Amino acid sequence: MGALRRLDDRTRPEQRELAGRLAERWAGLPPWLRTANQSIGRRTSGCEGTHGVFPRCNLACTPCYHGAEANRVRVDGGHTKREVARQMDHLDHRRGPWQNVQLIGGEVTLLGPEAHGDALEEMVRRRRKPMSMTHGDVDYDYVRRLAVRPDGTRRFKRLMFAAHFDSLMFGRRGAERPASEGALHGHRARFVAHLTRLRREHGVSAYLAHNMTVTPANLDQVPELVRSCARQGWRMMSFQPAAFQGNSNRWRESYRDIDADDVWRAIEQGVGARLPYRAVQVGDVRCNRSSQGLFVDSRWIPLLDDRDPRDLRVRDAVFRHFGGLNWEVRPWLALMRAGRAVTAHPSAVPLAVAWLARLTRRAGGPRRLLRGDIRPVTFVMHRFMDAADVRPAWDLLERGRWSEDAAQREVQERLLGCSYHMAHPETGRLVPACAQHAVFDPLENRRLAGLLPLDGSPEVSHGR
Repeated sequence: MGALRRLDDRTRPEQRELAGRLAERWAGLPPWLRTANQSIGRRTSGCEGTHGVFPRCNLACTPCYHGAEANRVRVDGGHTKREVARQMDHLDHRRGPWQNVQLIGGEVTLLGPEAHGDALEEMVRRRRKPMSMTHGDVDYDYVRRLAVRPDGTRRFKRLMFAAHFDSLMFGRRGAERPASEGALHGHRARFVAHLTRLRREHGVSAYLAHNMTVTPANLDQVPELVRSCARQGWRMMSFQPAAFQGNSNRWRESYRDIDADDVWRAIEQGVGARLPYRAVQVGDVRCNRSSQGLFVDSRWIPLLDDRDPRDLRVRDAVFRHFGGLNWEVRPWLALMRAGRAVTAHPSAVPLAVAWLARLTRRAGGPRRLLRGDIRPVTFVMHRFMDAADVRPAWDLLERGRWSEDAAQREVQERLLGCSYHMAHPETGRLVPACAQHAVFDPLENRRLAGLLPLDGSPEVSHGR
């Protein structure tokens, strides 16, 4: 009976613990975010990130969201492992299992591959889905040593990376001061090739996201970048309109000369299609936009069209019946969970069949869908807020007060509706990313500079 009960628990479409945490997250959302298209609290608890684990970086970005103090902190694998474990324990307790978390700080490959792998293992051990944030200026040997043990056995079956490439970054080998985004296309392709080779030679798969900061200086280059790079092998392309955060010495332009709509239109121009972002929302639309779809040869097709009520009914059914289903498990387990969900909710079958028929028509017919080059790619935009706006708004929230100023009240609303948090187990809190960068990072980096001072030896990137 004990074995049968365990099998029943494992094959349950929505795991009890995760379903409970999602319900808590939904109940804790501000009322203005509890909308039909909101995925927080129904499909995910949101994104998570580390802080204070390795602030140092070996490139110079304009802007840089880390303060000047960050590069005064020594990279230390033991410190990283301990802090990651502590923060992940808190996230697992607060958010439940198998949420997406970013191993983020300065540059992750300044950790040696062994220490980097130790941090990822701490995350997996605490039921997270880790993604390493890197500038991508790494050699194949680094990713191989990260994923494969000296005896040739796999340490990880799958890696997830978010690689940041843009012409506002200085110090990259072979492109120390890139004149354009086009000057980095070969570097982008090289990074993807490393992970393609890793899969071919060692059977380690990868999920790759491409990140870039957008300012008035490179906005007009976004369409060409998307056309040239979207089908290189990236599963996600993420764009962040620049904000006045971090090191003020690295601020170069009037970043507010462009807005979210400008950036989204530029992405759409590169894709050659409308990107419907209102079908599924992650957090606050003033902060995040996303559109999931796939390239069929050169044509991008959305999975859900926010103007088609039939697609919205599919979304509603997924949230209602399959929201807490974790698909990233062994195939037999995913099939058993899906089978139980369909058995419990048979009305979902005709909805799914009709949706697949629409997707096939949009792709150009079954022959094109079956024989074409299919590449799933999600387009995302994250719009961070300026530190000068966040600090007073956060201070008022800490005192339990709402601002009477409309602009500052919007900042407060966005902080309360944030989908991306950092764990502070010492206070039992989860802190929104914009508050982390604007309020907490400077204090933490000064403390870490005393705890982990630079010893005067030259910095060596283990990724190079």
